[in-house]
Amino acid sequence: MENQNQGTPYQETINQPNNQQFWQQQLPNSNTVLVLGIISILTSFCFGFIGLVLGIIALVLASKANKIYHDNPSIYSPSSYSNMKAGKICAIIGTCLSAVYLFIVAAYIAFIAAFFTSIPWNMMGK
Repeated sequence: MENQNQGTPYQETINQPNNQQFWQQQLPNSNTVLVLGIISILTSFCFGFIGLVLGIIALVLASKANKIYHDNPSIYSPSSYSNMKAGKICAIIGTCLSAVYLFIVAAYIAFIAAFFTSIPWNMMGK
């Protein structure tokens, strides 16, 4: 027999109080936000840049998904909204960690540059 639900790959069946079944879709980009948020935490110590970029992308996608969800929450499943919220929290943590680490790397480079410019290089050979 053929699969009768071919057009609905990301839908969940929710039982309503009067035994009516009602289809709810996954929130667009909810899993993407979660994955990018987690990866932004994991890559926050790669000089801060990769985690910062991924965290910002995840935050932008999360804000769009949040707006879509609040326009019509009955269409989307609560589990996909929870994934989006968890991904947004991970993205905030990853963005903050990346920003702090990027600041530390920049301060370290500035300290090394100041150290090497204070050395009297013209007197080394004399």
